[in-house]
Amino acid sequence: MSDSFTPSVAPLLPPSPTAHWFICGADGLLVVESEGQTQLPTREQLSDLGLAIECAHYLGRLAETDCFALAFPGGAAGKSGRPALPAGLAVRGLRKLYGVLADELFAIAGRAAQIAVWDETHQFCGRCGARVERQSHERAKRCPACELTVFPRLSPAVIVLVRKGSQALLARSARFPIPMYSTLAGFVEPGESLEQTVAREIREEAGIEVTNLRYFGSQSWPFPHSLMVGFLAEYAGGELRPDGEELIDARWFDAHELPPIPPRLSIARQLIDSWLAEHHVAS
Repeated sequence: MSDSFTPSVAPLLPPSPTAHWFICGADGLLVVESEGQTQLPTREQLSDLGLAIECAHYLGRLAETDCFALAFPGGAAGKSGRPALPAGLAVRGLRKLYGVLADELFAIAGRAAQIAVWDETHQFCGRCGARVERQSHERAKRCPACELTVFPRLSPAVIVLVRKGSQALLARSARFPIPMYSTLAGFVEPGESLEQTVAREIREEAGIEVTNLRYFGSQSWPFPHSLMVGFLAEYAGGELRPDGEELIDARWFDAHELPPIPPRLSIARQLIDSWLAEHHVAS
């Protein structure tokens, strides 16, 4: 996230004359496409869509401009509940907007998408069914009937680069949208520490044990609501054996003989790039 972005639940300063509007649906972000350029819509361009602008969630301020998120009703364009889009407006998948929107806007779009989905899917209390109320002092909703408070969903996951001498373990998942190899990852289960999750995931998916676990960094991953916690680890034993379900292939690779790897927006790529830098290999 850019240093010029100040997140907040409510404005801390008088409203900016213009705003960044992140209108998010299950299938992507509403954008304006004109003359080869892709931009966020203005409030004026949203006025004919019948959106409840007054219900938008305040995200914070990017430099001198306020940022707002709002769920776009309905599913894909043209489905029931979604207004028809006028010429120039389109809904684009968030992944496809990487490198198209400015980096700081793309980062905020990830935040906006998670908040918009949470807002749209938490209109009623999960305990008693009453309509919930948005809280003004924190990012939360509270049930006036049973007093249950819910916050935006966040799913922690670990992602690990395992090294064995001069080689690194990369694997291919059947879920990857394109043929590529990446680092191993998995969600944290209730009652687990991050370290326990790393050991379990590597053992279950690849059949090996690891040691010398070291924290690398973290990344918000809005597909749909994950927090990726990155680690480096060393091979400790066992026969490499992909499970055939989560992983359809797993191999030890040399730095000079890499398969297709993830794009630069992911922490998986950051882990791989850090390993390549140790071997003086340009990524």
